[in-house]
Amino acid sequence: MRTGVWLMGVRGSVATTSIVGALALRAGLTGPTGCVTELPELRGPALPAFTDLVVGGHDVAATPLTKRAEALAAAGVLPGRLVDALTDELAGVEEALRPAPVGGTQAERAAAVVHDLTDFRRRHGLDRVVVVNVSATEPAAVPHPAHLDPTALRDALAGPEEVLPASSLYAYAAFTAGCPYVDFTPSTGARLPALAALAAERGLPYAGNDGKTGETLVKSVLAPMFAMRHLAVRSWSGVNLLGGGDGATLAEPAANAAKVSSKQRVLAETLGYVPQGGTRIEHVEELGDFKTAWDLVTFAGFLGTGMRMEFTWHGCDSALAAPLVLDLARLTAAAHAAGRRGPLAELAFFFKDPLDARSHGLAEQWVTLRDFVAELHFGSADDQAR
Repeated sequence: MRTGVWLMGVRGSVATTSIVGALALRAGLTGPTGCVTELPELRGPALPAFTDLVVGGHDVAATPLTKRAEALAAAGVLPGRLVDALTDELAGVEEALRPAPVGGTQAERAAAVVHDLTDFRRRHGLDRVVVVNVSATEPAAVPHPAHLDPTALRDALAGPEEVLPASSLYAYAAFTAGCPYVDFTPSTGARLPALAALAAERGLPYAGNDGKTGETLVKSVLAPMFAMRHLAVRSWSGVNLLGGGDGATLAEPAANAAKVSSKQRVLAETLGYVPQGGTRIEHVEELGDFKTAWDLVTFAGFLGTGMRMEFTWHGCDSALAAPLVLDLARLTAAAHAAGRRGPLAELAFFFKDPLDARSHGLAEQWVTLRDFVAELHFGSADDQAR
């Protein structure tokens, strides 16, 4: 099942790491550490193989992919040996990258994206293309037309006003082109009634939002522990220090607010109440593509005895996110092939603020994901038998 992976923000750190990883896996130069879909419980015939993935994408930046990979190698994110070994392959991917459309009406920009997606699918003989948003986080206050239906939205996009934020315009273009959509950011994306209706009309699945790679991943394990042990969490405060482009983007108050809102949801919905404290995000340029999170949890046990827990998480965001991007592309492609449409709640395991989530606890999300993938493999085996 030849599958296209079209990355919004394709020259960014996460996208570049995803591309180098996909190429290295295809060439047998690395193992699949971090790729959830390669665990024995999930691996199977319904998922496109790494050798079947073809990458393209849009970006407003023009830095050559090889230069971005070399910079990430110098920063300690990528092994330099892989970048050197994959120079020709990276140059081949470069040919599939396109500048993000700018100027004109939003309808014209959407049409340009549709053209690029359709052309990409045709030129590479792809069965389907999954669009994945790994671009910068949008401000929380970006307005969007929650009241419009698909027809009214199409008409509005042809006017002079900016109707949709960029992530939603890409979701609109993806659905128009017949492509599933995944939002790895906390941006609005497909979370609008008109876009949900358009996805249903076109028979397309979509997933999101905001990849769960660090501090929130730990919260999704620890918060259920406190709840199941009937311990009272009094406060939960966190400080996140980020470098790189993501840190610079989140230094903007509106984008920062969108990210913090996404990170906090797991506590309220797992514990059933909101403990005192919050999450603070700061940009520390010196950290480069790495991030550090420090959390302090205070809680009370039997007879009101006060206790505390502290943990520190230090990791490379791109190396944590990239395998999940590949996982989500494979899973969403398989869901599309199986005829799934609408929000893929079963992929909540991967997100801080998942669509239609039934649970925010990682263990429960894992069971849901495992059962979902088993159904996909069962259906795929049936198809092959017929």
